This record gives sequence, C-alpha cells and structure tokens, in this order.
Amino acid sequence: MLKTLRQEARKILVTSNMIFNFCAGPAALPKPVMLKAQEEFLDWGGTGVSVMEISHRSPEYQQLAERSERNLRNLLKISDDYAVLFLQGGGTQQFSNIPMTLLKKGREAEYLSNGVWSSKASKEAEKYGKVNNIDVLHVNEEKTYSISSASCWNRSDLPAYTHFTPNETIGGLRFEALPVSEAPLIADLSSCILSEQINVSDYDLIYAGAQKNIGPAGLTIVIVKRALYSEMDFSQIPAVSNYQEQDKQGSMLNTPPTYSWYLASLVFEWMQESGGVAGMEQQAIEKSELLYHCIDEDGFYRNPVVERNRSRMNIPFILKDNALNDVFLCEAKKAGLVGLEGHRSVGGMRASLYNSMPVAGVKVLIEFMREFKASHG
Repeated sequence: MLKTLRQEARKILVTSNMIFNFCAGPAALPKPVMLKAQEEFLDWGGTGVSVMEISHRSPEYQQLAERSERNLRNLLKISDDYAVLFLQGGGTQQFSNIPMTLLKKGREAEYLSNGVWSSKASKEAEKYGKVNNIDVLHVNEEKTYSISSASCWNRSDLPAYTHFTPNETIGGLRFEALPVSEAPLIADLSSCILSEQINVSDYDLIYAGAQKNIGPAGLTIVIVKRALYSEMDFSQIPAVSNYQEQDKQGSMLNTPPTYSWYLASLVFEWMQESGGVAGMEQQAIEKSELLYHCIDEDGFYRNPVVERNRSRMNIPFILKDNALNDVFLCEAKKAGLVGLEGHRSVGGMRASLYNSMPVAGVKVLIEFMREFKASHG
C-alpha cells in the first residue's frame, strides 16, 4: 500500500506540477470553478460585461440568485420552512446578530465552547445579555483534547437558544453527535457545511462564512427556520441584521456581495456534478483517514485530538521535535504544499481538507511527510 501511494504521489507531482493549498480560510476553490470564472470574467452570460459590473436588480442577476438558492436547497435538502439568506459580514457578524435578535431581557443563552471560535461567539453574546458559557473542552494528562460527556455540562434551564460549533477550525475538534436541546439549536457550520450530510430540520438556525467550502470571503450563508421569526426582536437592530426583512427582500436589502455570490453559485453547480454532499462526505472520510493514518504511524507526528472527536476538515499536527517546524513548512512549500501553518494561537501545522482539496493532494502531502520523516527522524 505504501509503495502504491508513493508511486501515485510522484506521478501526480511529475504530471501536474500543481500547488496544493491547505489553507484554513480563505481556502482554495475548485479548479473547474476558477477556470469557469476566468472564462466568464470579461463577458458573463453573453452580456458583454463582467458579473461584477451588472446590477444585482437586473433580470440576469436575479436568475443567478434564484438558481444558486435552488441549488443550495437541493444540496442540503432544505424545505420551504427555512429561509436561505446570502449575507455579508462573515460568521463574526452572526455572533452579534443572533443575540441581538434572540437574547431577550431576562433570558439566558447557552453556548457550548469547544475552541477559539465558539468562545468568541459566546463573548460577543455577553454584550447583549446573560450567557451560560459551557466549556465542553476536556484536556487529559497527555494534553490530548476531546469534547466532554454531555452529562458533565452545566446546562441552562429553558435557555433562549443553544449555540454550538460542530467543527472547530483551529483546534480540529468535531462534535460526534448533535447536542440535545429543547431550546432553538443554532450552529456555526463555517468550516464543515456541505462536507457531510445533515438534517437541516434538526437546527433552527445555521450560519456559515463562505470562505472554506462555499466560495470566497465576503459572503455568509444563513439558513433560518421562518417559525423562529416570532421569537426574534427586530425593533432595535440594523435593518441589514433583520433576518425576516432580508428574507422578504431576497437577501438584497442592500447591495449584496455579487461576485462572491456568483462564485458560490459555480461551486454549488460543481458539487452537484461531483456527487453532491454525499460525494463530498465520502471523499472527506477518505482524505482524513489517509492523513490520520500517516500521522499516527510511529510518533514522529502527533495529532492532539482523541479519535472520536477528530475533524475531517481541519487536521492539526505537531512534530516530535518542535525545532523542525519551520524546516518542515519551508520544505513543504518548496514541494508545492502551501497553507500548512498552524493557527497563530497554537502553532504547529494544520492541513485543511475542504471539498476543493482532491484526494491526490492529500496523497502528495503524505508522501512528503514520510520523506521528511526519513530525512529528519
């Protein structure tokens, strides 16, 4: 198996001369999408102008917006009970929007914190009301991370909502199951949306920054159950933060991020042609299992997350000798493997395996890792 993998990796490098981008975000886009965008850059749809230069109110762009929403609904099997919004401000804007609309006076919001981004969401919510910040991150004596058992959580009584981050981009931790909550369930799916099959009806609100699995930065997807509007207070919030009004206006209360929306529409079409979410999930499992197997081989590399909570999208790893980190990253870059730096808050390395990363890229990374180990082990 190792010999076959090595042969495949060398063949890919020789025949493609490719750069494989493992950046956590903004992340690589699928090559067919980039080529299509390049082809249409100066003349989109026979209009004679770029999609960046056309009015978002024009019939042509309205058709694009409707088609992209329809395709996303098909990919995630989203019913008409939910609005699908194409907004601005990134996931961080939703850190504020959610408590501004749902955290009413006298109520408490419940936040399950399993890393940096979930903690940032919790901290932002504290500006608007009472928050029960539940640290669900467990670290054992070997400094291995996991998500603690729900029986250990200090849960709220009848919270306004429960917020969690199914996949933590920085630490590479993944919830193995949905948290049980009788309150509205809200999830930040920025780094895992469209990479695995989910039942949207299990959630009351989903949000995701586009710059990982959907498209370029500048666009945020919000999927909100319309029945939740009745529990929201829109009286003292900016109009652009009003989910119900954005729903009525087709996400065009103000000028939307038109080019990011256009690229997202191409990604949705590419996904439909590539097996849909089921196909992406199958590849995510294959890619992550290959890389974790390499990391776990003999202790030269180490992933600090227990197996049941390991992310399929973001895989951090460290070297036995931290002094080799910069050497590893430098040599990896020379080998055409970029974006492997760990987040500045934790260091080390991190490989993000979003939908656009082909299995071939992971195989090349694994071959490089084994050769680096042979040279420096």
